[in-house]
Amino acid sequence: MSSKQNIFETGKIFLINKPIGWTSFDVVKRIRSLVKVKRVGHAGTLDPLATGLLIVCTGKFTKRIHEFMSLEKEYSGSLILGSRTPTYDLESEPGNFKSYSHLTEEVIRLTAEQFTGEILQVPPIHSAIKVDGERSYKLARQGSQVDHQPRKIFIREFVISNIEMPSIDFRVVCSTGTYIRSLVNDFGEALGCGAYLSSLCRLRIGEYSIKDSLSIEQATINIREMTDQNG
Repeated sequence: MSSKQNIFETGKIFLINKPIGWTSFDVVKRIRSLVKVKRVGHAGTLDPLATGLLIVCTGKFTKRIHEFMSLEKEYSGSLILGSRTPTYDLESEPGNFKSYSHLTEEVIRLTAEQFTGEILQVPPIHSAIKVDGERSYKLARQGSQVDHQPRKIFIREFVISNIEMPSIDFRVVCSTGTYIRSLVNDFGEALGCGAYLSSLCRLRIGEYSIKDSLSIEQATINIREMTDQNG
């Protein structure tokens, strides 16, 4: 094994700012191609339309993935009131349109507060959760019936930061296992008009911040420099 392989096999952690349109596996695949080791993984999936912090581990540090996944997460995002989508975001077309004209800013903010603390949440059927060995989203696309059981999660903060109807900006601090898409969908149901997620960015995982993350391009340069120094 070359020294180039040794440094990444021993273990490295990369904080990546995942771009929109990339899957989390796309990022892992790119990092794996650069570090030239087989063991590369990420700590917590981001949907393709989401951006933000993705922790990628190589080599022996992949054993720490579950440790990172258990940490508290922080997100900022936007939602659209007045309709729903099957995926709870813009990966599918909005439908079931309803009026939101009856809503006041006070009602919107008070409703958000109802979703703080320990709550039960049903994961979206369009998710990577496995059902009898098959990914839930694959079963949903095939038209199969998918029934997920409610899970306990903890929402420390659900703050409405800006309201420009029908668009609402928000920030969420939550436990692992929280689906922001489901939170938005449930929030829309509670308001009586429906809602879907229009944008999402992960700002923080535990003490790891997006401020310290690298773009894919920056990570590529960084890894090549590390390779040159240790190759």
